[in-house]
Amino acid sequence: MKKSLIFLSILLFAFTSVYANGAQEVAEKEDVVLEWWTWDADLKDKNQEIIAQYEAEHPNVKINNTIVSTKEYWTKIRILANQNKLPDVFTMSSGSLEEWAENGLVLELDDYINSDNTREVFYNDMLEAVKGVSNTDHYYALPFALVTTPLYYNKDAFDAAGVAYPDADWTWDEFKEAAKKLTVDNNNDGKTDQYGFWFYGRYAHVEPWVYANGGRLLNKDTMRFDPDSQALEALEMLASLVDNGYAPAQKDMSSVRQQDVFPMGMAAMWIDGSWNIDNNRKVADPSMNWGITRVPVGPSADVSYTYAWTDSYSIAPNTKNPKEAWEFTKFVAGDGASLDMYLAGKIPAFKALTESDEFSDASQLPAEMNVLIEQAGSPMRTSFTKGWSEWRGYGAAEALGFNGLIDGVTNGEMTLEEALTKGEKSINTVLARYYK
Repeated sequence: MKKSLIFLSILLFAFTSVYANGAQEVAEKEDVVLEWWTWDADLKDKNQEIIAQYEAEHPNVKINNTIVSTKEYWTKIRILANQNKLPDVFTMSSGSLEEWAENGLVLELDDYINSDNTREVFYNDMLEAVKGVSNTDHYYALPFALVTTPLYYNKDAFDAAGVAYPDADWTWDEFKEAAKKLTVDNNNDGKTDQYGFWFYGRYAHVEPWVYANGGRLLNKDTMRFDPDSQALEALEMLASLVDNGYAPAQKDMSSVRQQDVFPMGMAAMWIDGSWNIDNNRKVADPSMNWGITRVPVGPSADVSYTYAWTDSYSIAPNTKNPKEAWEFTKFVAGDGASLDMYLAGKIPAFKALTESDEFSDASQLPAEMNVLIEQAGSPMRTSFTKGWSEWRGYGAAEALGFNGLIDGVTNGEMTLEEALTKGEKSINTVLARYYK
């Protein structure tokens, strides 16, 4: 009898322990809360839809979304980084990733990316682009969108000038000849009414030509401004367009938003970020027929790279729930995403979205959205580094840095040689503060 009681007691204890441990595990699972920071207030409702769907599929996880305006985002999230209170998942830009990776402020994602089907459902070239801007051999972010730089062209202007539309085989000589024929003075008053091409010192106007020629502005071994011969060839070609009157000086377009020059018909060709597809649709006359193609490959290119960069999500290195944070990150960049989250022209990193009929949207221009899909799956380069906005000239500093030097060339204030000499000194002074 005593043996039976002892046996029953042991069973009861074991059952109670297992139940208690199981209950504790459930309680622990129910306690998983992830903080998710983003910067696009227009997606507030969409983010809540994503959260609702994810929480329904993962009842043990709760997501809190905080949206901060782009003007305040980096200030506020840097404060949290200094306080060791980073959100579990947060939006990361290509221009900041190297700095954050170097300072240990983002979780390395190599094991996660390589251990499941991430490479099957996301574009590998986008993953490599993220690794590239971190300036390491590791992955510190998962891309959710890509911006690339197509050549926009006005088909009506090409038709009027009797010029064949550009294609993937276009040479730089053909481009320059087209720019010449597309530069028009309609009323013979000595003033150009339509330029063949439009550019100024902006990064997305200049670098596409450099990389299409297989060139580079920075020497990655020294991390100094040191344009190679292929980059110089691209810069000389651009300067010649202004010298010949086929493209305007930057100062001559200062009264117009730079992104409106092409859709307003003031230039027949233009290169900039693919997100400008959205602006073209809004600004261009509905009767204007326009398209996109790849930037022409340069004459000295052994390998032609696409100038492109990603928006991504990173994970806090001290998150208490790295596995859950990864699973949510992959969901919000992949299965949980939908095309209404993306500005027209931004390319989802999740293949199923980009390769859908909805992305191509045959009811709207341009008809060549497949060009963006091709570029999403091709080798990419950027010029992002630490201190990029300062040495390159971006945002409030746009008139400075390399941007300002190129503008000085187009405005006739200095020769390209003089600009590069000044750039070597001023740009490397900036880079030397970040790269010893």
